[in-house]
Amino acid sequence: MRFILAFLLFSVSIFSQNNLQSGPMVGYCEMKEAMIWLQTEKPASVFIEYYALENTKLVFQTSVYSTDKENGFTCHLLLDKLQPGKKYKYSVFIDKKKLELPYETSFSSKKLWQWRENAPDFTIALGSCSYVSEEALDRPGKPYGSNYSIFESIAQKNPDIMLWGGDNIYLREADWDSQTGIYHRYSHSRKLKEMQPLLAKTQNFAIWDDHDFGPNDSDRSYYNKYVTQQAFKDFWANKFYGTNPNQKEGVFSCFNWGDAEFFLLDNRFFKSPNDRSTGDKIMLGNEQMQWLIDALVSSKASFKIIIVGGQVLNTEAVFENYENYKTEKEQLLNEITANKIKGVTFISGDRHFTELSMLKRSNSYSLYDWTVSPLTSGHGNIEKVAKEENKNRVEGSLFAQHVFGTLSFSGEKEMRQMKLTLFDKDGKELWNKVILKKELE
Repeated sequence: MRFILAFLLFSVSIFSQNNLQSGPMVGYCEMKEAMIWLQTEKPASVFIEYYALENTKLVFQTSVYSTDKENGFTCHLLLDKLQPGKKYKYSVFIDKKKLELPYETSFSSKKLWQWRENAPDFTIALGSCSYVSEEALDRPGKPYGSNYSIFESIAQKNPDIMLWGGDNIYLREADWDSQTGIYHRYSHSRKLKEMQPLLAKTQNFAIWDDHDFGPNDSDRSYYNKYVTQQAFKDFWANKFYGTNPNQKEGVFSCFNWGDAEFFLLDNRFFKSPNDRSTGDKIMLGNEQMQWLIDALVSSKASFKIIIVGGQVLNTEAVFENYENYKTEKEQLLNEITANKIKGVTFISGDRHFTELSMLKRSNSYSLYDWTVSPLTSGHGNIEKVAKEENKNRVEGSLFAQHVFGTLSFSGEKEMRQMKLTLFDKDGKELWNKVILKKELE
């Protein structure tokens, strides 16, 4: 108890004395550069020093950046003196003072393995629906967010990457009408102390769903979508957002690690209203759909992982899953089949329960959709969820509790495999399934 109290007091002291609001957070990491994010409490000058573990005497420094109120005092620091396949340690300086943080600050650059050796083994952690309670602005009654130690459990697994699968914050009535409210909600959620160790040593990539895009079930009509889009860019460090930076339409992107490529979709910015009876019923929209198919066809990755907020393969048209957008859903699945795209797996969230769906195809391999939810928000009733007639549900994969998942890629060449593992809030394994590379061809 004394140790815990001392740690908390130390943490509070460190943050308050050094003007650090939250972070640092590791964003994307390439062979030659990486991005580190952080947020200060007020305007400040910020830079990072970093070095490879194999040569601690060769220390590099980023440019000096400034944080300001317009961007929520957030900062994206570019580390551009990297070499491939190295582990780096880094230190944060705010107003020229070095921060002594009580957790590891490190990252690894992408390995150059092609034409040289087998693809490296690596692990991706994932989850969705993360609610951080705030009594003053939450709805009355029992707090909706709980079990924040789940983020510490994720960090203890030492994943190479954390994929945030949407509803990473929950905008409320007091938040979504103004930039001030939106940035407040991001700031409150991001500074959660249990989250900091995970952010500081793991690459983080994110998509959004309705609650971090806008109000519940929000769509393209949401009047503040350009504000939440900017907030998403300010608080995350993905490689890019949409295909045209000048157009500022959508936050979809992609990245690769090892022999896997990850396609981060935007199921909100272009989505038609649920109750509209005229016009096309769309979720992704034509521009994003064409980009996705082109990118899948061009990809050389053994595993092509598509991350989207809502369920894709659930056969029951409930809430806002893809079955409610049947024409567009069939277009996507038909394009995957017609172009003979190998290695596709879907990852989804949103539903506040976990299940694996498997679509058997007569003319190709089976497609999977692994829904992993929730991290800390309220979870569904298992008995009620079990009555949902998802004909593609894999028996034994249904859970309704606070969970996170991992995708572990391992093996050599044609024996390569992807292992799906589900953990409870304490990091105890609940379920797993191995999918071989050759099963997705």
